[in-house]
Amino acid sequence: QVQLVESGGGLVQAGGSLRLSCAASGRTFSSYAMGWFRQAPGKEREFVATISWKGSSTYYADSVKGRFTISRDNAKNTVYLQMNSLKPEDTAVYYCAADSVHWARATMTPIYWGQGTHVTVSS
Repeated sequence: QVQLVESGGGLVQAGGSLRLSCAASGRTFSSYAMGWFRQAPGKEREFVATISWKGSSTYYADSVKGRFTISRDNAKNTVYLQMNSLKPEDTAVYYCAADSVHWARATMTPIYWGQGTHVTVSS
């Protein structure tokens, strides 16, 4: 069992940056590929980024490629999402998730979810 708790969301102006963190409990954190999803108001939840269990490979949605960076620190049981050059369309609730496998893949199938953290980007 893995429990995920996100933090770092907030209000930021367009062009600004935020760093989201996801703290995981459970000794098997390093066994999972981890990722981030987001859900904007009135829209379906969408994939944002994922990172393999050792952090050696990553995948990003086209909409965030070049602006967002996912990373992890297995010693701290934490995964991060550095978000730069934020746009109003990045406004959403961001969710941390653990995949059912340890390698990174764009077609994540999360087995654990966090509660989400709100990100609002003002124009």
